[in-house]
Parts: sequence; structure tokens; C-alpha cells
Amino acid sequence: MSRVVIWSFLVVSLALLSIPASSFADETVCLQCHAGLSGHLSAPVADWQASVHAENGISCHDCHGGDPTDMAMAMSPDRGFIGAPEYEGVPEFCGRCHVGVFDAYSAGAHGQALEEGGAQCVVCHGNHAIQRASLDLINEEDCSRCHTYERAALIRLAMVETDTMIKDVEHDLDRLYRLGFAVDEMEGTLFNQRNIFHRTFHGVDVERVRKETGGVQAELSKVKSEVAEVDNTLGKRKLWGSVVISLFILAGVIFLLVRKAYEEEGG
Repeated sequence: MSRVVIWSFLVVSLALLSIPASSFADETVCLQCHAGLSGHLSAPVADWQASVHAENGISCHDCHGGDPTDMAMAMSPDRGFIGAPEYEGVPEFCGRCHVGVFDAYSAGAHGQALEEGGAQCVVCHGNHAIQRASLDLINEEDCSRCHTYERAALIRLAMVETDTMIKDVEHDLDRLYRLGFAVDEMEGTLFNQRNIFHRTFHGVDVERVRKETGGVQAELSKVKSEVAEVDNTLGKRKLWGSVVISLFILAGVIFLLVRKAYEEEGG
């Protein structure tokens, strides 16, 4: 094998290794096909690429089924293809993954009014360009498309403090993790409480939101207390570290002074 062939092989191999694994996972036949279409048939590709689903490795077949590796069979029911649901089927469609949210939605005002045209997931979140859940989704412009904003505004107000606490705890745990502290258990608590918080709004009941966010805040406060204990320990370590360093410096100074005095006497 010639040197040129060997070097070409190495260059290509290194180039492939430098590409994130998610890039290969994303390149399904669904994306390849739709990217080459026009109008509304190609729009889902760019929308999905900018979505929280893409960010977390959730691709077309995870929602719509089918075979993402076989162009001819990609949309075959025999390969599990289910396509897009009808309007009333959207909550159950999304609820296959978002189980807690689906339960809260189904028991709430939106879910109860679904057969009469009540809002479902796509109305508020969109379909392919789904963004990370945040309080920004509760706003007058969007909510007023279907009804007045008053109740939604009260729900948002009840959630703001909890949302701020979640972000604070996320920041604290990230800081401790970077310092080398084990935060797995606290991360688990945060994960569970964040999920409870995210499904809370879907019941669209002001009093229930206030009650459930109160419970989330109580659990987050426990995590904040654990963080404070770690910070206290860290502070003590820094203090004793400073004391030890100061003692070493002092010992060094004394040694130099003694040595100098001894040399002067000897001189």
C-alpha cells in the first residue's frame, strides 16, 4: 500500500473521528428526503434542527416511527410508522414520552375541552421547532389567541419565584460539580422537582399551581441547605489552608532570620 493511500486513510479517519456522534444519528433518511423537498415539506428539517428535541438526540422516528435507515421502508407501517396524529390525538402522541405532563393536561381545563377545540401541545409549543420549556411560553400574545390573559398571568406569577429557585440551584450544583464535589443525589432531587414544576402549569388551575409550586420550593430549599453545608465546609477548608500556608511562610521567614543571624555571627 502506497504512502499516499495510507496518509489519505489516516486523514479521512481523523476527520470522521472529529465529527460528533450525534451528527451521524441526526442524518436519518427522513432528514435527507425532506431537506430535498420544497415548501412546507422541507420546513420541518430546519425547525427540528433548532429544537430542544434535536439538542437531546430525539429525531423524527422517535416521534413518528418508521425506519430511519431505509429510504424505501421509512414510512412503512410494518416498520412502526405512525405519521402525524389528528388534532385530538396530539396530547396522547406527545404523552408517550411526557407522561406526567399528559396526565396534568388531561385533568386540566385545556384537556377537558379538547374535543371542543381546546388547546393542545402544538398550539402552545409548536410541533417541530419545540423550544426548552420556560415561563416565556406563558405570555399575553400567545394566550390571548384563545382567551383573556388574566388567569394565565396569575399562574405565571405563582411560578416565577419557583422558576428563579430552580435556576439558582442549577447554578449552585454546577459550581460545586466544577469544584469536584459529588452532587449526584442533589441533581436527582433537582431533576424530579423540575419535572413536577414543568407539568404544574398544564393543569391551568391557579390554586393547584400555588400549592404544587409550594411543595417544589420546599424540596428545593432542602437542596439549598445541603449546598450551604458544602459551602461552609469549603470555607473552613480555605480558612485552614490559609492558616497552614501562613505558618509555612512564617516558618520560612524565621528560618531566614536565624540563618542570617548565624552567618553574621560566624562572619
